Amino acid sequence: MTSELEQLCSHINEKIGNIKKTLSLRNLGQEPTLKTILNKIGDEIIIVNELLNKFELEIQYQEQTNISLKELCESLEEDYKDVEHLNENVPPHLPQVTTQNLVNGSELDSEEPVKAEEPEPTKKPPKEQKIIKEMLFISTDEFNGIPSYMKSRLTYCQINDVIKEINKAVVSKYKIVHQPKKSMNSVNRNLYQRFINEETKDTKGHYFIVEADIKEFTTLKADKRFHVILNILRHCRRLSEVRGGGLTRYVIT
Repeated sequence: MTSELEQLCSHINEKIGNIKKTLSLRNLGQEPTLKTILNKIGDEIIIVNELLNKFELEIQYQEQTNISLKELCESLEEDYKDVEHLNENVPPHLPQVTTQNLVNGSELDSEEPVKAEEPEPTKKPPKEQKIIKEMLFISTDEFNGIPSYMKSRLTYCQINDVIKEINKAVVSKYKIVHQPKKSMNSVNRNLYQRFINEETKDTKGHYFIVEADIKEFTTLKADKRFHVILNILRHCRRLSEVRGGGLTRYVIT
C-alpha cells in the first residue's frame, strides 16, 4: 500500500511540475524582449523548412536522372552485345576486301586509251527543313521562383514532363503542316485543314496548339492539374493564350 501511495504522489508531482513548466514558458512568450527572440526563431524555422523542401525536390530530380541514366546504360549494354554478336557471326558469303582487288596506276596498259570520266549529274540540293520551335524546359531556379500557392504539390519533374508532351504535340502538328499536300493521307489532310481553320491573325508566324492537339498527339488529359501547369508555364513566360472562336490557342513563346 505504501509503495502505491508513493508512486501516486510521484505521478501527481510530475504532472504539477509539467504544468508549472508550461505556465512559465507561456509567461516567457509574453515578455517583449523574449517575444522578439521567439519571432526570430520562428522565422529561422520557416527558412529551414523551405530549404528542406528544396532539398526534397532536388533529391527527386536526381533520382529521376539516375533512373534515366540506368536505362541508358542498359540500352548501351544491349547495343554493345548486338555489335559483338554481329562481329562474331559475319556471314561467309559477304565479299572480302583484298589487296588483289586494288589496281595500281603503274599496272595500267599504256597503249589502252584512257576514257574521260563523264561528269556526274549535279544533284539538287536538299530542301532546308523548317525548324519547329519547341518550349524550353523549366530550370531549378525558375521552379524555385514559382509562388507556392501556384505550384501547390507539383514537382519540378512533373512540370517538365508536361513540357515534353506539349513539345511532342507541337512537333507532330507542324510536321503535318510542313508536309507537301500531295503526300498526305486522308487523316493528315483532315488534320491539316483543322490546323489552318484554327489560325488567326494573332497566331500568324507563331507555333501554337489547342486542347484537341493534346488529345490527338499525347497521352495527357486536359484536367484541372493540366490547367494548373499551363498557368505556371504562363507565369514562366513559356506560352501565351490567344482566345477566339470558342478556342484557346496556346502559343509557344
